[in-house]
Amino acid sequence: MSGGEQRKWAVMTDQIEANSTITCPECGHVETETMPTNACQWFYDCKGCGVLLKPKQGDCCVYCSYGDVACPPIQEGKACC
Repeated sequence: MSGGEQRKWAVMTDQIEANSTITCPECGHVETETMPTNACQWFYDCKGCGVLLKPKQGDCCVYCSYGDVACPPIQEGKACC
């Protein structure tokens, strides 16, 4: 696991990071979004090219697959939705 991946999956201290920057694997567009705290987000429309992003196999949501910060349940050390 790379350093970035380790940081991504590290459990936060007392506070949950609500924002994650998603990078589109198709066009490279980068967008910072506020993650939902009460549900997983399984789909995301890239604002650069319009491609519909879906979680990679084994990931629970688009933030865990394409974001620089894992979703709130994973940050809390819980299983995702």
